[in-house]
Amino acid sequence: MRILIYSYNYHPEPIGIAPLMTELAEGLAARGHEVRVITGMPNYPERQIYEEYRGKWYLTEKKNGVTIQRSYVWVRPQPGLVTRVMLDGSFVLTSIVQAFRGWRPDVILLTVPPLPVSVPAALLSWFHSCPVVLNLQDILPEAAVHVGLLTNKVAIRVFEALEKFAYRTAHTISVITDGFTENLVGKGVPAEKSLVFLIG
Repeated sequence: MRILIYSYNYHPEPIGIAPLMTELAEGLAARGHEVRVITGMPNYPERQIYEEYRGKWYLTEKKNGVTIQRSYVWVRPQPGLVTRVMLDGSFVLTSIVQAFRGWRPDVILLTVPPLPVSVPAALLSWFHSCPVVLNLQDILPEAAVHVGLLTNKVAIRVFEALEKFAYRTAHTISVITDGFTENLVGKGVPAEKSLVFLIG
């Protein structure tokens, strides 16, 4: 099977979702699947593009059987809503170029957050007539509102619309707890559309 993983974070970033996505991609490749990963230039947790990746718009690497297609991201050390929007927006715009460079996938594995990547993933799904499996690592924008990162009412409505779009365009949604499933069902997502993804 040809599997396209759409994940903002990936190796060599040492913490967060990157190690999980790296292990997943390499595990699938080891089982005989063709795997390519659409990701950004590594920058986490320093919030600065790693030195060896600076000055590049696009870069394709091959590691442990996985094709890694990287694209430029606009990132700044200072956290905040504007810098986050610029970061997510830059990844959406640059990554779509890489996503169309390469073979047609049989399935797209999309990791959220960030929510805006659901848009290029849906476009790819439509273009290639293949399903999107949404790997939900956090409930957004609720989590951002809860910690005070997102307070602007217009921005909240925009992200809520993106959230609904991501759920509607996904064929299957993998979640990390049963609580996530309950949250999705409460928002009208069919229970049969989500499953609990256990890491062990």
